[in-house]
Amino acid sequence: MRLAVQAAVAAVALSLTVWSAVLVKQMTVATPLVETNARAGTFEPMGPSPEAPPMLTAEQMRPPPAGTVRWFDGRKVHPVRTVWMRVTAYSPDARSCGRFADGKTATMHSVWTNAMRLVAADPKILPYGSIISVPGYADGEIVPVLDCGGAIKGMRLDVLMPTHAIARKWGVRDIPVTIWAYDD
Repeated sequence: MRLAVQAAVAAVALSLTVWSAVLVKQMTVATPLVETNARAGTFEPMGPSPEAPPMLTAEQMRPPPAGTVRWFDGRKVHPVRTVWMRVTAYSPDARSCGRFADGKTATMHSVWTNAMRLVAADPKILPYGSIISVPGYADGEIVPVLDCGGAIKGMRLDVLMPTHAIARKWGVRDIPVTIWAYDD
C-alpha cells in the first residue's frame, strides 16, 4: 500500500513538472530573432548572414574513421555508430515553428545555445542530450540534440538554421549521421 502511494505521488509530481514546463514555454515572451522592416515586408537575420551549406560531396559524406578522437563540451568523445537519416532544416521563426516560435527549444534551451548549432530529433530515436555530427552542417562539428518537432518522427532530423530562407536552401537530404558518446 505504501509503495502504491509513493508511486502515485511521484506520478503526480512528474505530471505537474511536465505541465508547468509546457505552460512556461507557451507563456514566454522571447526577444525577436530577426529584425523586421515593416514597410518593405522583409526580414533580416540579426548579425551576420551565413549562407546555406552547399550540397555534399562524396568525401564529406564519408563517416569519420574508427579511432577518431574528437571533443565536445570539453570532454573526449568517440563515434558509436553511423546511421542514415533524412535531414531537413528549420529556423526559429513562426514560419518553421508556428506558435512555438519563442526562441526556446523543447528542452527549454535558447536557440542561441551552441551558437545556434543544434538539431531536433525524435526523442525515441535520439534522446535529448545526444551528440551527433551531420555532414554539411555546423562545419561537421559535433552538435547536441536539444529539440523535437511534430513532423520529426523516426529516422529524421531537423537542423537549426538562422533564417527560413537558409533552411529552405538546405532542402531534404538523406545522409549518414554519426552518433557520438563521451569517453568518461
